[in-house]
Amino acid sequence: MQGALTRYRIIAWIVGVCLLALVVVGMPLKYLADNPTVVAAVGPAHGFLFMLYLVATFDLSRRAHWPFGRMILVMLSGTIPFLSFWAERKVTREWVPAEALAKSPV
Repeated sequence: MQGALTRYRIIAWIVGVCLLALVVVGMPLKYLADNPTVVAAVGPAHGFLFMLYLVATFDLSRRAHWPFGRMILVMLSGTIPFLSFWAERKVTREWVPAEALAKSPV
């Protein structure tokens, strides 16, 4: 269970940062400055990483015995900027004691 949670936490942060890079940097550059370079580089990477996020979420939900609806909501949280950070924190606080979170480097 701990390994699945760690994998989920890492990929949730990576996907969240990539999505923010796309929305905050890439999209304005593409549509306002006519420069699609960031979208062309980060977009496919985010797509691949989002698939890893879905696999990690599925693995965690299977091990934690989540209901199907909760699994889907956590999976969808990777599609809205900042929501993957919130979902990761909510899932982590459910499974990790507060003392361990205070000592965690992540």
